[in-house]
Amino acid sequence: MEVHLVDGTFELFRYFYAVPAHDAGGREVGATRAVLRSLVGMLEGGATHVGVATDHVIESFRNDLWPGYKTGAGIDPALRSQFGLLEDTLAAAGFTVWPMVDVEADDALAAAAAVADADPAVGRVYVCSPDKDLAQCVRGDRVVQLDRRGAGRLRAEPDVEDAYGVPPALIPDWLALMGDSADGFPGLPGFGAKSAAAVVRHFGGLDGVADDPQRWSGASVRGAARLAATFAARRDEALLYRTLARLRTDVPVGAVDEWRWRGPRDAGRAACHAIDAEDVPGRLEALRAARA
Repeated sequence: MEVHLVDGTFELFRYFYAVPAHDAGGREVGATRAVLRSLVGMLEGGATHVGVATDHVIESFRNDLWPGYKTGAGIDPALRSQFGLLEDTLAAAGFTVWPMVDVEADDALAAAAAVADADPAVGRVYVCSPDKDLAQCVRGDRVVQLDRRGAGRLRAEPDVEDAYGVPPALIPDWLALMGDSADGFPGLPGFGAKSAAAVVRHFGGLDGVADDPQRWSGASVRGAARLAATFAARRDEALLYRTLARLRTDVPVGAVDEWRWRGPRDAGRAACHAIDAEDVPGRLEALRAARA
């Protein structure tokens, strides 16, 4: 079997800015309707085990660790109002949904990827998000990252290293040095994507980085002495950023068999009707009949 793990928050944001607004009963539903149709299309393409992680709220435990971490401030109210609607609609359509509060959707995806990777019945795991922090979940060509936009792009472990300069396991260390503007932490001054990758790769991660500039020579980075001094002075800050970037894998997500799509729930037709997705109930019933 194959497992598809979907970043529902990313999909909601993506479609909110990609499809026309649609009012249903005085409520904006355009992005939710588009995500639903997209995931039904995934089922029609052969997907059987699908888990969707969502940020029920944007804030998480990371906001307590770093005051500048991303928040829900500035989100368009028409988008924010669809967070719960998306969760309820997808659940009614029969999808497994993990709404996250204390942790983030990315943590749930990382936990589910680890659960699926450990299941010998699983042939391949698709982490459906292009976000670079989720690249840390990739394992060989068994757990891969899939960008569903356009024709879709697959990244196995060699592709992650080609793209970012470090293997999946060192993605948090790399992000700690270069920063992640999407999540709101800056990294250390002077480090860019290439220099951060060179240093992390040379030392095998932040724990092995030496304070002695002489030991940086093999990293082949411009301004090694300056960067070494910066790291030595701000090591604790870098380790904090790595904590922010490192995804949790202890989130309760259940077992793989629980993620099998078995058909819409009793509320499925009403949920589709509420967002003017009148084409979807018939598609879901046809899928259920075909898989009976």
